[in-house]
Amino acid sequence: MLSTLQVKSRATHPLQRFVTREAIALLLNLHPDEIYRIDCWRYVIHVVGKGVSTFVSYADIPPILGVDSPTLKDTLCWRRRWRKHKYKAPDFWATFYQRKFQQSLSLSELYQWGELVNRIQFGLSGATLEWLRSIYKKERESFNF
Repeated sequence: MLSTLQVKSRATHPLQRFVTREAIALLLNLHPDEIYRIDCWRYVIHVVGKGVSTFVSYADIPPILGVDSPTLKDTLCWRRRWRKHKYKAPDFWATFYQRKFQQSLSLSELYQWGELVNRIQFGLSGATLEWLRSIYKKERESFNF
């Protein structure tokens, strides 16, 4: 079943541009097809899916390509959210970017994902960053066979 992304407020959240069904599914440990509806409210995201109806913070969603790059205001929003977690991004961000590296259709796209991860590396632990770099390197080499 396809989910719909609906804006439910006239005032949009600055991080709303990063909301994707794929990221929310990964966060909630669901298959993307199990999400029926995503409602973007002013301060939170309401997700309705198979066996779940929950609210998600915009600051839990990782930045993506194809929209405006993360800004200083975005960074401050993330850091405020992550205070409880020693100023680190949720663990699923690493898996999200691993998949994006592996799904890249061109070396150029892979490079853009790598640049994005570099811009948000402040939110990743050293071990996570090294792990992502090794995946990036492996995927880069696959394009250069």
